[in-house]
Amino acid sequence: MSHLQKLLFEYDEMIAGTMQKYGFLLLRYSLALVFIWFGMLKPLGLSPAADLVASTAFWLDPEWFIPVLGWWEVLIGVLMLFKSTIRLAILLLFLQMPGTFMPIFILPDVVFTSAPFGLTIEGQYIIKNMTLIAAAIAIGGTVNRPDSEKELH
Repeated sequence: MSHLQKLLFEYDEMIAGTMQKYGFLLLRYSLALVFIWFGMLKPLGLSPAADLVASTAFWLDPEWFIPVLGWWEVLIGVLMLFKSTIRLAILLLFLQMPGTFMPIFILPDVVFTSAPFGLTIEGQYIIKNMTLIAAAIAIGGTVNRPDSEKELH
């Protein structure tokens, strides 16, 4: 191994170690931020998703449902900030997430420009929720690990 290769390997190990050390913490905090931010928009009347929510859950009064949904999302985010409440945050997230996919079935004309791959902005907003679910699963997988104390504080 040349000196340059050895140096690159050492840097790679250092970078990977730093990512491993802080990755789940940053993932958890960024997930919390997304839920708190997007959630707060709803009770403040600033959510670009409010009309989509109202059209999807048409049997519920949006005057109370959208703010309640927003506070639910804020609660998920706040609970995600603390290691001791991660399980509860994930439970609330998994109870909320199926509703976010309902427009795919109830309002396909709003979600797709050309089904099944052509997505509108609303469709992209919905599909990105798969990333939030995957992040929650990854974070949930660290809760019982002995080394998770270092990663999740």
